[in-house]
Order: sequence, then C-alpha cells, then structure tokens
Amino acid sequence: MTEIDWLIGSATTAIAFLYSSVGHAGASGYIALLALTGTAAEDLRSSALMLNILVSLVTSVLFLRSGHWSARLFFPSALASVPLAAVGGMITLPATLLHTLIGLVLVYSAFMFIIRPREAEQISEPPLPILLVLGGAIGLLSGMIGVGGGIFLTPLLISLRWSTTKTAAGVSSLFILLNSLSGLAGVAYGGGVHLSPQLPVMAVSTLVGGSIGATMGSGHFSVITLKRILAAVLMLAGGKLILL
Repeated sequence: MTEIDWLIGSATTAIAFLYSSVGHAGASGYIALLALTGTAAEDLRSSALMLNILVSLVTSVLFLRSGHWSARLFFPSALASVPLAAVGGMITLPATLLHTLIGLVLVYSAFMFIIRPREAEQISEPPLPILLVLGGAIGLLSGMIGVGGGIFLTPLLISLRWSTTKTAAGVSSLFILLNSLSGLAGVAYGGGVHLSPQLPVMAVSTLVGGSIGATMGSGHFSVITLKRILAAVLMLAGGKLILL
C-alpha cells in the first residue's frame, strides 16, 4: 500500500467508526473524502452507496442484536422510502440551492442535540400517514444525493420524540441498508455503476471502523455520548452538502 492508501484508509476508518456508533453508515463522509482525493464525479455516488451497504449491514446486525429496534417505526418509513430511493437514484442532481438548504437543516439539528443532549422523558407514537410521507421524502432525497437517509431519519425520530436515541439508531441502520441497496439499483438503471479505484482500500477500512463503532454505540456509549457524536455526524454531513 502506498502512503496515500494508508491516509485514505485511516480517514475512512475514522468516518466509519464515528457514523456507525450512532447507527449510520457514513455515505456523506465518504463522498466528501472521495471528492477531496479527486475522484470523478460519476464515481462518487456509486462508491459511497457501496461502502454504505457494507457498514450498514454490520451496524444493523449489532444494533438489532442488542435489542435497539422498533418495527412500528421501521416498516412504514421503509415501505415508503425504499421505492422512492430507487427513483432518486435515477435522478442526477447538480449542486444547487437544495444541497445548501438540506445542509443548513442538518447543522441546525446538530446544534439542537448539543443544546439538549438528554433523552426525552416521554416517547409518543407517530401518526402513520406522517411517517409514510416523511419516509418517502427521505428516500427520494437520499437516492438523489447518494446517502442512506439515516442523517435525516435519526434526528427526526429523536427531535419529534418518537424514539429513544438507541432505538432510532437501530431503526436507521436497517433503513440505511435497504435505501442504499435501492439507491444503488436506481443508479445502475439510470446510468450505470462507476466505482472509485480507492474502493478496495476503503471497503476494508469501513468494515473495521464500522464494526468497532457499532459495537461501542449499541452497547457501551451513553445516550449523551451518542447525541454528541450524532451532532458531530450531522455537522460533517451538513458541512459537506453546503461546501462541496
């Protein structure tokens, strides 16, 4: 391995660890890293989704095995999201005002988790129609951008007091896996899958970082620690959408 491979591998491991500890897979971080290394634009989305699939598979197993899961939240949101993620994957979205607006929303969510890091005292049940609409919107956005949707779903579930932090992480992990598979299928249908030459190094690194991060997040980190990590994840994702 060359020096640049070691640097990319180390950065990818750190991204996978950070994101997987809150049930996410890290697509927005991988896109930013690949863009900084000069990866061609047509390779970004496919490569990030491939890495997302690897990490979210590991993360889903670890969070669900620890009991952090809610079928009531997952199935309606996934039912609406997965087909629309495929539709979004067929759409090539240029860097527009939409990216900036989404990035600002994520940064705002991050500040809210910093200001209010404690768990909500009471969890309520979301109305089914609203959950379906939000799931569909998240799926469409995720497919267009090339992410799994956890950066949108997790803060919504927590901020609306529909879920505890760790349950939201478990729901989001499987949500991300299915959306990433659907989004990649849409990309393949819409223009073909193009992968970065750095993908083999990054794939190994994501599995290492993702396994460690999901183990710590699902069983060892406190809720306050997870919310602080989630705030950092949202800051990174929002900053990437605003700046790149």
